[in-house]
Amino acid sequence: MKPLVAITGASSGIGEATAKLFSEAGYPLLLMARRLERMTAHCFPDAICKKVDVTKVDQIHEAIKEAEAKYGPVDCMINNAGVGHLEESWKQDLGEWEDMISVNINGVLNGIHEVLPAMVERRHGTIINISSLAGRKSYGLHAVYCGTKFAVHAITETIHEEVAKFHVRVLVIAPATAATEVITHTTSKKIQEDWWRAFEKPLDAMDVARTIKFAYEQPQEVSIREIVVTPTY
Repeated sequence: MKPLVAITGASSGIGEATAKLFSEAGYPLLLMARRLERMTAHCFPDAICKKVDVTKVDQIHEAIKEAEAKYGPVDCMINNAGVGHLEESWKQDLGEWEDMISVNINGVLNGIHEVLPAMVERRHGTIINISSLAGRKSYGLHAVYCGTKFAVHAITETIHEEVAKFHVRVLVIAPATAATEVITHTTSKKIQEDWWRAFEKPLDAMDVARTIKFAYEQPQEVSIREIVVTPTY
């Protein structure tokens, strides 16, 4: 059997597409998200679906423990869960800032924390952090969202430098706007409508999923440390 792949935010968007692609390729999966029914509805073979809030490290820990007991150690951890609340910074509610920081930064750190020590000990493993083009350049209405995604880039690069000597890969994938549910987190209907008009042809989530799979399936001695994915047009 192929090694275990764990995915957060697996109930929709990029996470859901990635789960489909890896399942079709025969990988056992640990799928984690808040919406359990969305994951179980797919009936993927060799998949454990767990209701997990990535801001709660104990929930990630328990899910990984259960999956590893059945399928062996997590060989690839895909930290995909994320939220985006867009608004002009002086108007935005503090709770939305805290939500983005908790999920987009702390959620990624929690996922890393739960798999990295064992990967270092085994001298094998891959962590893929899903960031955004907003982690490389700033956009209006995205102040805190950009800040969280810039943090993901910094965290990824630094940990990569620390663990490369142990043959562990830590990489970041930064997609441009994709056709996912992220924009629905924004409370302003006008911002949502303007966003869709501005991005008439966003990436398909499966485009990003294929990129994730490509990066992971390189030989362990090959580390594609960062991939930026955008529409051609």
